[in-house]
Amino acid sequence: MTEASTNVQATAPAAVPRLRRVLTLWDLIFYGIVLIQPTAPIPLFGVVQDRSHGHTVDTILLAMVAMMITAFSYGRMAALYPAAGSAYTYVGRGLNPQLGFLAGWAMFLDYLLQPILNAVWVAVAIHRLLPQVPYAVGALLFVGMVVWLNLIGIRATARANRVLLGFMFLVIGAFIVLAVRHLFHLEGWGGIFSTEPFYNPKTFSFPVIGAATSLAALTYIGFDGVTTLAEDVENPKRNVLLAAVLVCAFTGLFGGLEVYLGQRVWPDYRGFPNLETAFWDVCRRVGGVALFGGMTAVTLLACFGSALTGTLGAARLLFGMGRDNVLPRKFFSYLHPKRNTPSHNIWMIGLLAYVASLFITYDQSAELLNFGAFLAFMGVNLATIQQYYFVGVPGHKPRWFTDLCLPLFGFLFCLWIWWGLRTPAKVVGGIWFAIGLTYAAIKTRGFRAAPVMIDFRES
Repeated sequence: MTEASTNVQATAPAAVPRLRRVLTLWDLIFYGIVLIQPTAPIPLFGVVQDRSHGHTVDTILLAMVAMMITAFSYGRMAALYPAAGSAYTYVGRGLNPQLGFLAGWAMFLDYLLQPILNAVWVAVAIHRLLPQVPYAVGALLFVGMVVWLNLIGIRATARANRVLLGFMFLVIGAFIVLAVRHLFHLEGWGGIFSTEPFYNPKTFSFPVIGAATSLAALTYIGFDGVTTLAEDVENPKRNVLLAAVLVCAFTGLFGGLEVYLGQRVWPDYRGFPNLETAFWDVCRRVGGVALFGGMTAVTLLACFGSALTGTLGAARLLFGMGRDNVLPRKFFSYLHPKRNTPSHNIWMIGLLAYVASLFITYDQSAELLNFGAFLAFMGVNLATIQQYYFVGVPGHKPRWFTDLCLPLFGFLFCLWIWWGLRTPAKVVGGIWFAIGLTYAAIKTRGFRAAPVMIDFRES
C-alpha cells in the first residue's frame, strides 16, 4: 500500500455508509423505462397532432435528439457527483451555487406540477367516459383518492410497477399488431410504410413543428431519474451514462412507432372527438371496444401511479425544506403523529392540484412543467462544458467535440425547444423564477452568503 493511499484512508471518514453496487446496466435501463413509461406519448398524441398539423412523430424524434445529448451530459455529471438532486447538484457544483439554487427551484416547480398535470388529464378522461360526471367532480374524486392514499401511507411497490409495465407492453403490443393488420388490409404495404407522417407537403411547417416539439418533449421527462442511482450501480462512469442515453433512445423510437401508427390509422389530425384522449379513438378504430378499454385502463393507471408518487415526492420535498428551515418549519416539517406522513404538505398539494385543474388545460400545465425542466437541462449542459472543458477533471484530457461542442449543441437545442413554449408558460414560469430570485436574495443577504440548500433526498 502506498503512502498516499494510506493518508487518504486515514483522513477519509470511516463511518460514512456506502451503498453496495449491485445494479447492472439493464437494471438501470429498466428503472428508467418504468419512470418514463412506454405510454408516455399517448396522453399527448391528440394535442401534439393538432399543434404540429399532423407531424407528431417528427416532434418526438426531434425532442429525442435534444434529450439524448442532454442525457449524455447528465451521465457524465453523475459520474462526478453521484448525489441526490440531479440538475440541482450538477449546476450548483459545476457552475455556481446560486445558479444551482435556481435549477432546484425549477425542479421544485416540476414536482408541484406533476399532480396537477395528471389531475387535469384524468378529469378530462373521466368526463369523456362518463359524460354525466362533471369535470370538476371527476377532478375532485381523482385528487381526493390520491390525497387519501398518501395520507394513510400506501406506497406503490416495485412488483406493482413491474406488473403495470408488463400490462402496458401487452396492450401496446396488441395495438401495434392490430394497427399493422388494419393498415395492410386497407392499403397493403403502402398503408404501413409511408413518408406522410414525417412530411406532408400540404401541412408541413418547420416553425409549427418546432413549437409543437416544446410540448412533445414532455414524453422524456423522468429520464434523469437513472442518475439518482449512481451510488448503487456497477461501473457508474460507464453505466449511468449509457443507461440515460439508451432510455431516451428507446423512448423516442418506441414512442415514435406508437405515434407513427396512430398517424397512419387516423391521418385527419383535426377529426378527433377529444384531443386529450385521441389515442383511445385510434385504438377503437383498429381493435374495437377491447383495445379501447385496455388502453384506457393502462393510461389511467399510469396517470394515477404518477400522481400518487408525484404527490408523495413533492410532499416529502416540502418536508425536507421545512425541516432545514428553507420554508417555515412549523407547517412544512409537520408529521402526522400516528401515520408519520407529512400530512400538511399532502393536503396543501392536493388542494393546489384541484384548484389549478379547474383553471388550466392539459397542454398549458405540460408546457409549464417543460419550462422548468428545460431550464434545468440547459444548466446541466453548461455545467458539463465548464467542468470537463474549462475546469478539467483529474485524469481526463479535454476534448473539443465531446466536452465542448456536443454539450453546447445540447444546450442550444434545449434552448430552441424552450423558446418554442407559448407565452403564458413563459410568463407564469418567469413569475415563479422571480419569486425564487427574491427568496434567494433575502436568504443570502443580497447573494453575499451561500444559498439555501434544498435536500432532494426527501423526494
